[in-house]
Amino acid sequence: MKKILSLIIVASLVSACGGKKGEVIVEEPLEQIYEQAYAEFNKKHYDKAAEEFLKAESQHPASPWAADALVMAAYSEYLDKDFAGAILAVDRFMRFHPGHADVPYMLYLRGMCYYRQVSDVRREPGMSTYALQQFQQLVERFPNSPYAKNAENKIVILKNYIAGKVMYAARNDMQRQNWPSAISHLQSVVKDAQETVMTPEALFRLTECYTAIGVPSQASGYAEMLRINFPENEWTDKLDK
Repeated sequence: MKKILSLIIVASLVSACGGKKGEVIVEEPLEQIYEQAYAEFNKKHYDKAAEEFLKAESQHPASPWAADALVMAAYSEYLDKDFAGAILAVDRFMRFHPGHADVPYMLYLRGMCYYRQVSDVRREPGMSTYALQQFQQLVERFPNSPYAKNAENKIVILKNYIAGKVMYAARNDMQRQNWPSAISHLQSVVKDAQETVMTPEALFRLTECYTAIGVPSQASGYAEMLRINFPENEWTDKLDK
């Protein structure tokens, strides 16, 4: 009997250990963790607040407050500008609470994490593409969400940003007289970013490219497209100069 009791005690100690070697994790009451988490949050200690909210979720995953803890953890990480940490918290929320009422907000928050990392138009637009995907998903799945309108505004900004990146590459190609690459970039703007402010310039540049390579029929076709769709645009005015 003594041997059995000893084994039970050892097993209990082992099960309480995690993370660092020899560290004993003692489960705390949910109310106590939440109180500490909000105390840190109100002090704007967002990194510590996130740790406490994540602790609440990990120690009490079956609690009705587990989803809320992940929402607050993600938001705290976002405010701390730990965008990678915030995205991980959102991913965990989506995995375990896909039907929760806060899904629209978490999609918006994940989009904002990528959006805040969008950089110079001359650089790789990876973050802008990820942000665009999140905002589009939000608008498509939850068009009546209070976050949908803001997401729609961000979509317009991001599409113009991405189109601007493509136009930057096209201009560089034209300077190097790399006409096939320039035409490919410009056509992608006309095809995939018609609603952006870059489309008139793309049409104008296409007339220049096809003129340069000696295909006047294509050049005149794009010029006519520019005149019809953007009759009062500055790029249309440049056609006759």
